[in-house]
Amino acid sequence: MKILKVKLDKLEPAAIKFTAGSLRQGQVVVLPTDTIYGLSCRADSISALKKIYRLKKRNKNKPFLILVSDLKMLKKYVSYSEPQAKELKNIWFKSLRPTTVILKNKSRLPKELVSTSQGLAVRLPKSVFLIKIIKELGRPLVSTSVNLSGEPSLTKITEVIDYFKDKKYQPDLIVSAGRSQKKKISRLIDLRDLKELKILRK
Repeated sequence: MKILKVKLDKLEPAAIKFTAGSLRQGQVVVLPTDTIYGLSCRADSISALKKIYRLKKRNKNKPFLILVSDLKMLKKYVSYSEPQAKELKNIWFKSLRPTTVILKNKSRLPKELVSTSQGLAVRLPKSVFLIKIIKELGRPLVSTSVNLSGEPSLTKITEVIDYFKDKKYQPDLIVSAGRSQKKKISRLIDLRDLKELKILRK
């Protein structure tokens, strides 16, 4: 388990390339997100997804969300109409609240990411660091909180490091950036039917 220290207000290109390179190899990485620290891997790697399920002891019927770098990347993986695109821009660009949305999946990623309703949960992060990593990687990232399923999320990097120190299964890399910017997980909205827009998590 390697640890890489970064400063989010002074990002080094070498740190972006190193982190993206680890993800490209199919490694599981702990990343500072726009909410809390998250376990991440490339979204198109089934073997990396299995590592995260094992680390979290998570039910395999419970899907993950993905992070994209822009609307162009989003369009590769989900279907949405012009009215939905307008709503997305309001949610992602005008609101300060990190928000995950559910849209119709195009089935271009492993089925482990998709719920039984064929929806795919996606977020455009507000973190410049994350966006740069996703762009460098050239594909979406899986993101999920750093904790065993059902346990409280970890917000301090010292807690994250101590949590995995003596565990049998560990992430390959921890990117340390101090305390989480926010303690809350993202809001979750189902955007598949604008006539019945559902806020699933406030």
